[in-house]
Amino acid sequence: MTAPAITPGAASPLKGFAGVARANFLVLPLTLAAVGGAAAAFNGRLDLAAVLLATLGLVAVHAAVNAFNEVSDIRTGIDLVTQRTPFSGGSGTLPAGIIPTRVAERFAWLAFAVGAAIGVWAIARVGWPLVPVIAAGAIAVLFYTPWLGRTGVGEIFAGLGLGALPIIGVAMVSGSPVNDTVLVASLPAFFMTFDLLLLNEFPDERADRAGGRRHLVILLGRRAAARIYVLAAVLVPVTIVAGVLLGALPGWALLGLLPSLLLVKPLGWALGSAEGDPPLPALGANVVWNLATNTLLAVGLGLASALG
Repeated sequence: MTAPAITPGAASPLKGFAGVARANFLVLPLTLAAVGGAAAAFNGRLDLAAVLLATLGLVAVHAAVNAFNEVSDIRTGIDLVTQRTPFSGGSGTLPAGIIPTRVAERFAWLAFAVGAAIGVWAIARVGWPLVPVIAAGAIAVLFYTPWLGRTGVGEIFAGLGLGALPIIGVAMVSGSPVNDTVLVASLPAFFMTFDLLLLNEFPDERADRAGGRRHLVILLGRRAAARIYVLAAVLVPVTIVAGVLLGALPGWALLGLLPSLLLVKPLGWALGSAEGDPPLPALGANVVWNLATNTLLAVGLGLASALG
């Protein structure tokens, strides 16, 4: 299903920018920043102003990678043949002609420039230990669409660039050391963002294959990729429980286990009928699980910090 044709200029450019940025998905960096800030608070090193500025940078680079991806997908033809869902298949903004492709590309570079400027500020604040974090994030943004997503490592870099590394980076910007608490708190986000991308790749498989992408669904086949989804999903609650048992996370972090109940639908599909596309309720539950787990993990760390 392709988007209906819309005369260029018939819709607000702001709608076009929000579309290519996938604005409804920009809640994710907010939850990641919350975990990083809460981990810093648990370590007694919360700097709210620094966390807020770092959050703006995360939102900017997330918008950039989304917009770069939309530009690539219209140029490769993926967006013209994809079966679009609310969670996968692109926004439909560029096929609908809401804004021109060249304008979307400029927007992507502008958003990246904002994120990069904040990254430079963060390095000046923290020092050289932050450079590998910022550099890896920049690589994930600039090279995901043209290379990483075509060589079988896209899911890993998504888990890093839009999962673990933002949490570590925000904690560092807030003044926290990268200790066991920060590292363990970042692991669930890695697995969840990995899975967020992986499950959404199933409905896109045919269009992605035609457009030259080589992600895990294409490289390993649907059943094997579904089993990897299950493994990464199970590792999220396992990591949280292990972190508490080992003393890296406070007991309040167990709040982050509650959203795993939402995995019933996606896991049921992955273990049963992975040859077909995930149903919309499974795709939706996958997104809510991700956001809710990050949020409740941040709440747990924050409560532990506040209550001593």
